[in-house]
Amino acid sequence: MKVVAFLTLLVTLFHQGYSNSLDSCERRCGYGTDNNFSCQCNPSCERFRDCCSDYTELCKAEATSCKGRCDEKYDHDNKCHCNSKCTQYNNCCSDYKDLCDRGGGGGGGVITDAEIKSLSETLYALDSNKASASQLIIDPQALVHDSQTGSQSDLSSRLLFKYLDEQTLFSKPTYAALLAVLDNYNRMTGQTEDMSSQQLAEQDTFVKETMSNTELGRELFAFLYTKGVYASEEDFIHDLKMMWFGLYSRNNNKMDSSGFEHIFAGEVKGGKVSGFHNWIQFYLLEKRGKLNYYSHSFNGPWTTYPDVLGMQFKWDGYYKQVGSAVIGCSPEFDFALYSLCYITRPGKQCRLSLGGKELMIQTYTWDNSSYGDGKKFIGSAFPATPRN
Repeated sequence: MKVVAFLTLLVTLFHQGYSNSLDSCERRCGYGTDNNFSCQCNPSCERFRDCCSDYTELCKAEATSCKGRCDEKYDHDNKCHCNSKCTQYNNCCSDYKDLCDRGGGGGGGVITDAEIKSLSETLYALDSNKASASQLIIDPQALVHDSQTGSQSDLSSRLLFKYLDEQTLFSKPTYAALLAVLDNYNRMTGQTEDMSSQQLAEQDTFVKETMSNTELGRELFAFLYTKGVYASEEDFIHDLKMMWFGLYSRNNNKMDSSGFEHIFAGEVKGGKVSGFHNWIQFYLLEKRGKLNYYSHSFNGPWTTYPDVLGMQFKWDGYYKQVGSAVIGCSPEFDFALYSLCYITRPGKQCRLSLGGKELMIQTYTWDNSSYGDGKKFIGSAFPATPRN
């Protein structure tokens, strides 16, 4: 059986155009983790110590392209350079303008809708920590038309979440990391968020567990690296922390909000719920009696998790007309999808594909303040439910 599997793998590699052995980086530099190979050829392999023996020779020393190197620090050993000063010193790599010269915009070269859809399918397949049908049971009950979502009518007598296997799911590192961060916020805008050193450490742990310690997170970074968006995993992690957890003011000139608080934890502004697009936060608050589920106006086409719901509910007296969320996915999948869409389609609609079915994520930038060299914080992001 093992011989048949090995021969099948060799045939697959041949048809893909790979002439290299399973322990070489030939034609594989920068690509995501592939367990069919005995070693890896992306930047993360240096930290996980699973690089192929020719990784340095083929993927690092051959520094004649800006692919994956935009905005990197100056290295005199490189044959050409990919930072903003290379034009001044006339030593840019030949593809610097195509991949890195962004005129003050986003990072990297052009990323097509087809590439985003392909990556989202890969991330979907890699979501090994998602809830199974036996671990999560929901009861959507009343389905309402878009025209009824503002009526504030409680049409569902039972809880949305009928059962969740907390013991299994919440013991996983990414779930535990999310739970630790969710309770760090004051939901009312206009009140300053003062983060303790422990809470800041919990943010670091969440990003590390979801993006650095999962194959799903490593795949997202590998894609963005090969597209020239980030020069290193360190840059990627730092940017995620800033865009998601950097504080800004939504109300009363107080540092009262962040992308993570708005999307994952939820806020209250102007007497109604703002943001709130995470299913685990919904479950926790409903279990505690803090949230009353009214109805749903959209149920996605997926028959397994993750699925998508557009929900109506009250959170301690504050109403949410449509709170859409990806249901049953792992924290890393939720975080990766929103990050992918915000990085590649900031302030726009982002078309994804999950199991052959399309999901639209709408992203918004926060334009009133910035971080780094004029980068925008995440204002909001959520599954854009279709009109009935």
